[in-house]
Amino acid sequence: MIPIALGAGAVCAAIVVAYFIALDQYRAATANGGHVAGPPRPFVKQLESMLRPVSRLPARTAIQVRHRLSQAGNPGGLTPAGFQAVRYSLAALAAIAGLALGLLLPLSLPPIVAAPFYGALLAVLGFLAPGIWLGQRIAQRRRQIQRSLAEATDLLTLVVESGMSLDEGLLSITERFHNALGDEIGKVLREIRLGRPRMAALEHMAVTAGVPDLHHLVESIVQSDQMGVPIARLLRVQATEMRRRQRQSAQERAAQASSRMVFPMVGCIFPVLWIVLLGPAIIQVLKSLR
Repeated sequence: MIPIALGAGAVCAAIVVAYFIALDQYRAATANGGHVAGPPRPFVKQLESMLRPVSRLPARTAIQVRHRLSQAGNPGGLTPAGFQAVRYSLAALAAIAGLALGLLLPLSLPPIVAAPFYGALLAVLGFLAPGIWLGQRIAQRRRQIQRSLAEATDLLTLVVESGMSLDEGLLSITERFHNALGDEIGKVLREIRLGRPRMAALEHMAVTAGVPDLHHLVESIVQSDQMGVPIARLLRVQATEMRRRQRQSAQERAAQASSRMVFPMVGCIFPVLWIVLLGPAIIQVLKSLR
């Protein structure tokens, strides 16, 4: 019991010390004649700076985490070190909560066993939770891009067929689509303005997004640029093909709906139906037996 209490106290003391260090840093940054020298740093950035000695990642792991953060749309401006700091912080807070639950709740296990068990269990869950959330955000952005891609390709085709350039067509997509696809196209336009070749920026977007249809579209645009094929005709073909694939995917999901409805019917509807039909008969049989 005493080691558990000492461990919980040490973790709480570390959190308190880190809080006062951050407070002192903020006061030092704002102590300039009573005026704020600049906007306060976000909490995640402060957390990253405090946990920098333990949140450093190997180069290969940092590249992988940065790639996943880019696929998720860089939520909150997180860096790989900041994401790792968030994971460690959540694990520490969850461990403290688990220790408290093991010590305070009346359980069948003795507190000296329950507290470390629940502390370790919640610490693992707290460490894994940011990764699960990041994976869900990546999947959500991919679904947004997939749903908007056919309509965006139609818009790009109309703009290019009207005589405008490809960059103007991409700009029209960012003005029309305020979702994940618009964000990705906006990144491409910013990279082009900074001097990156257009096709290289498009290829980087396709690799980062991880959507097969978008990758095929970008490959077609790159090939048409290299071979000198009119891009408007190619975009029209790609838009038609995307519509066909979307219609085929919708038909497949509709065909699978009937088989997926079997399990809810068997598990929920049929038991209630049997209770309604056989319930009165069972009651009568029980009364006759008495």
